[in-house]
Amino acid sequence: MPAKKVKTVLKLNLPAGKATAAPPVGPALGQHGLAIMEFVKAYNERTAKLDGQIIPAVITVFDDRTFTFVTKLPPVAAMIKKTLGLDKGGGKAGRETAGKLTKAQVEQIAKDKLGDLNTDNIEAAMKVVAGTARSMGISVE
Repeated sequence: MPAKKVKTVLKLNLPAGKATAAPPVGPALGQHGLAIMEFVKAYNERTAKLDGQIIPAVITVFDDRTFTFVTKLPPVAAMIKKTLGLDKGGGKAGRETAGKLTKAQVEQIAKDKLGDLNTDNIEAAMKVVAGTARSMGISVE
């Protein structure tokens, strides 16, 4: 059997276990003629244990209207907010501080997210996390 031809790849950030056919899921999948509820059920089953987090899904759409998807780890910004127990980052990054991350916390987030980053070097991953934190108005010690 020949390999299926890939039509497109979609990336959606969705709440774990709570995806619905409403936007952004419905329009994104509907325009490619996919079974929306089939994706919603599969995604919710796969992410049910991670309730309360935003879990990105990378959906590969094939020409025959079938699809596969993989789930990633939450975005770095979401991991930082969870670590510090914040609802949101600072409104004025660079002028106001919304919180402080210790070097140990930065390293832990970097280790957790390493599989999704475009590096396998923990030092480079820590720089990515620290940069995201600074852009959110969170200082790094």
